[in-house]
Amino acid sequence: MSIRVESDMHRRRRSQNIGVAVCLVLFIGLVMVLSLVKITNSGPVEGYDHAPRPALADEVSQ
Repeated sequence: MSIRVESDMHRRRRSQNIGVAVCLVLFIGLVMVLSLVKITNSGPVEGYDHAPRPALADEVSQ
């Protein structure tokens, strides 16, 4: 039989830890949602490889 005394300090720390955990979960969820939206709404991806891209050359010449 263990004696467990929970003081006011323990309750405050627990509530702060829960608050930080909720904030972390919300931040991770926000980053995931933004990433998914960016991936699904983006058009064709062209990387920058120091080579001329015909798609951009046509737009500039018009």
